[in-house]
Amino acid sequence: MYFTWRIMLCALLLTGACREKTTRALVWSDEFDTTGVPDTTRWGYDLGNANGWGNNEKQYYTRDARNARVENGKLIIEAHQDSIEGVPYSSARLVSKTKGDWTHGRVEVSARLPRGRGTWPAIWMLPTDWKYGGWPASGEIDIMEHVGYDPAVIHGTIHCELYNHGKQTQKEGKITIADAQDTFHRYAIDWAKDKIDFYVDDTLYHTVVREPKDDYKGWPFDERFHLLMNLAVGGNWGGKEGIDTTIWPQRMEVDYVRIYQ
Repeated sequence: MYFTWRIMLCALLLTGACREKTTRALVWSDEFDTTGVPDTTRWGYDLGNANGWGNNEKQYYTRDARNARVENGKLIIEAHQDSIEGVPYSSARLVSKTKGDWTHGRVEVSARLPRGRGTWPAIWMLPTDWKYGGWPASGEIDIMEHVGYDPAVIHGTIHCELYNHGKQTQKEGKITIADAQDTFHRYAIDWAKDKIDFYVDDTLYHTVVREPKDDYKGWPFDERFHLLMNLAVGGNWGGKEGIDTTIWPQRMEVDYVRIYQ
């Protein structure tokens, strides 16, 4: 009886993200099960400050263990209030470029977010080859963005030539996750040829569909992209309501990254 009930329940629930994960193969992952430096076969780093990374951010990105390390089965990306080359905070930005690059599939990251005014964590994707030109022409997929002054809101967004925050035309969805800073949640996209679905856990909260008129200017998402995970400090968005100087250090913890195709 119990076995029959489980089969019936699975059949009822086998929709959306559940179906996608059961019919796709796991092609790339990091479970963060070794202590120390993040796996160099999977991750590289963006380093420095680069004039605020285009958003007037206040962190200097390093590859130091103080800012990026694996411990207790979790990747820790930690921002500190210190000074490197005159930049008042340090943090880390891990990238999978040339070590993990994909076109379409499900990208799923389990993470717990930092807290406090001035934090700006992100799990996102950029094009590996920039076929259509520099940002935003070749696209950006923001799987999860969060700003500490608005603690319960998760954002999922795409940017491209036609739709981007510079023009205030970005295609953005939001979902309320009251405990995002206390509990691990699964932030994911299902990226298909003409559609991208955004999830938290298995809740679909935003869908972007390629419009019939869209050429590469409206849909550059037919090339390979790679994953980025970072914790920014301040900036045009993250620092919109200032930076609380009493909260540091702050960290984003990542339990796993899994890619299905």
